[in-house]
Amino acid sequence: MSRIKRGVVTQKRHRRLLKQTKGFYGQRKNVFRRASETLLRAWAFAYKGRKLKKRDMRALFIARISAALRSQGLRYGEVMHSLSTAEVSLNRKMLSQIAIHDPAVFAQVISFAGVTATA
Repeated sequence: MSRIKRGVVTQKRHRRLLKQTKGFYGQRKNVFRRASETLLRAWAFAYKGRKLKKRDMRALFIARISAALRSQGLRYGEVMHSLSTAEVSLNRKMLSQIAIHDPAVFAQVISFAGVTATA
């Protein structure tokens, strides 16, 4: 039985992986074994980072909304509760954008929820 030579397939697989490690340091970019280890690790960090980005952005939106509310003498938790009971379905991203770019509309949204300033 004749032998099957698979050098072409292996080279293609190695080349494809090494192409993805462009910009890595030292052996991490040009030695297949080191590159594959590093690439798996990089993919894991990238996956985790995509989740953390969502968390960080939500925290930023909340901080922006809270700052806009504090200037009106209101508290974040109370306002969000009244918005939900008034069935206002604006998410935190949109609320923070409105608070930054159009404070008058933001004040109208808050007044629609029926929240009054507490001293």
